Amino acid sequence: MAPKGKLVIIGGAVDLGSSLSYNENINHPHYIKFFERGILKRIITESKNTADPVIEVITTASKIPEIVGPEYIKSFNQLQVKNIQVLDIRTREDAQIPEYLERIKKADIVMFTGGDQLRLSSIFGGTEFLKILRKRYQEELFIIAGTSAGAAAASANMIYRGSSSEALIKGEVQITGGLGFIEGMIIDTHFVQRGRIGRLFYAVASNPGLLGIGLGEDAGLLITEGNCLEAIGAGLTILVDGRFIEETNIYDVEIGSPVSIENLRVHVMSIFDTYDLQKHELHIKKAVKIEEDVYLKLKDYD
Repeated sequence: MAPKGKLVIIGGAVDLGSSLSYNENINHPHYIKFFERGILKRIITESKNTADPVIEVITTASKIPEIVGPEYIKSFNQLQVKNIQVLDIRTREDAQIPEYLERIKKADIVMFTGGDQLRLSSIFGGTEFLKILRKRYQEELFIIAGTSAGAAAASANMIYRGSSSEALIKGEVQITGGLGFIEGMIIDTHFVQRGRIGRLFYAVASNPGLLGIGLGEDAGLLITEGNCLEAIGAGLTILVDGRFIEETNIYDVEIGSPVSIENLRVHVMSIFDTYDLQKHELHIKKAVKIEEDVYLKLKDYD
């Protein structure tokens, strides 16, 4: 059964979770301009309660939650959202706190920040907290959003480690279970800027039944009904389809040896393009229509 909820996955750059403490330009007024006025705004407009949504920000993936949380509150406040709180969950014990469980039952939107996706899977895996989120996503008009690590962890299978330069060496890319909001795909983030295409090639070659999703910075996907992907944000999204792989040596070569793959299919999505997961079809938005849509959306954000 298709989920009633919506999933928003974002590639990073303005993830405010993994790079914030190292970015000297974080206080520049234009640093998160598009993120605030574009992707965050779209998350709000997709909510069932667009006028005053209840938002919970989960900073678990971040090593600097005390900085990240207030930045998200400020960003949403600038979009006239006032009912926003931070769930500062740092341990599995925190994830069992009754107050937190009640809060996610009442939220319209839950947003996972960036950082380390392995923290998300190891802290939330098997908890009542995660069961509630999955149930609400399946049965209600409920939005789960994640950026950077929060996006990478959204699927059932998750890349959690792997060198970009040596990704196509057997054993370099490490995959584990994610939060499991959606099946049939594996997600990587900061994709174009950090040269992570090899990581996604390897992940898909090791399981050709998965669609690889490579989210560039300032790029996101809105996933509705579990099968329709819409590109949102200014960046690029790369899709890697392994269903037509004709040959690979990934299962024969020794650990530490290079991997060969024949006939991977790659698609590139930009803003407003859509992809049908059931039909495996990419629909590219015509340029004239894109200009009209951008104008109307930006007009709404002003």
